[in-house]
Amino acid sequence: MSYNIQIRKIEHVTPNVLHIITDKPEGYGYAPGQATEMSIDQDGWRNEKRPFTFTGLPEDDELEFTIKEYPDHDGVTEALGQLEVGDTLQIGEAWGAITYQGPGAFIAGGAGITPFVAIMKNLAKKGELKGNQLFFANKTEKDIIYKNNLETWLGDEVYHILSNEDHDAHAHGQLSKDFLEQNHLNVDQKVYLCGPPPMMDAVQADLFAMGLHESQLIMEDLE
Repeated sequence: MSYNIQIRKIEHVTPNVLHIITDKPEGYGYAPGQATEMSIDQDGWRNEKRPFTFTGLPEDDELEFTIKEYPDHDGVTEALGQLEVGDTLQIGEAWGAITYQGPGAFIAGGAGITPFVAIMKNLAKKGELKGNQLFFANKTEKDIIYKNNLETWLGDEVYHILSNEDHDAHAHGQLSKDFLEQNHLNVDQKVYLCGPPPMMDAVQADLFAMGLHESQLIMEDLE
């Protein structure tokens, strides 16, 4: 089923990340961490559907999305950045395998943080964030989506690593087995993983080498 939703607010939260708030279809539901297929309700764009994650909460009266723009890709995210309040989007039903299944480590690369935003927002609201960690890889500090929110929610249990910038406050390099071990990732707990496919492949291999059982890993099934 398809739904038309109207943009109520649209702004940049980093130089290349959009925050979009829309109205919400009556009876529409999803779980924190889930996504939907979205397209722009304009000629030439309606069939260009892409998956985007909800970053609000299911009980909210509106829908919220946090979307990274990729000007060098197919143009959909760049076109989203040209929209204004009052423009409409089309979405389908909610889907996705990333849901909270207990305390553990969240590992994200870039826009892969978006499924975890709604999960952490929900845990913060319920006072149940204790026992969770976040390992977050980005190119530079300015690329860190919702940095202040994440650090407010998790405090000292947020571990940033930057690949393209040396920074006094953050590690430098790629998200690796050494980085995860140095910051005491517990492989006996759940691990939630989302990011670019090459990063996920590498981190998954590192996690299994650290002793994580496959049943403890929660990630989107892209097959």
